[in-house]
Amino acid sequence: MSKVSHLPGRAEHQWAWQRAAACRGLGTEMFFPPDGERGKSRVMREKAAKAVCDRCPVQARCLQHAVSAAEPYGVWGGRTVSERQPSGATDAAAA
Repeated sequence: MSKVSHLPGRAEHQWAWQRAAACRGLGTEMFFPPDGERGKSRVMREKAAKAVCDRCPVQARCLQHAVSAAEPYGVWGGRTVSERQPSGATDAAAA
């Protein structure tokens, strides 16, 4: 058996906020773009995802996670990748 004493302790408390998320159980397709998605399809999907985020009790915590972890994809906390980037940065995937 492997020694696990060097591993950190339990960490599920760091993710407990996700249990209250409005997106829980909705699937990922609304929040993450399929390959090659552009234009009106992308805008409509992101608008639908943001509507879920707007009614979410943990929206601020979700956005905090996305920014601190530099999540490279998807709508988190009501913001797209480009909306989470520091001003002046661009989202090449949205082009």
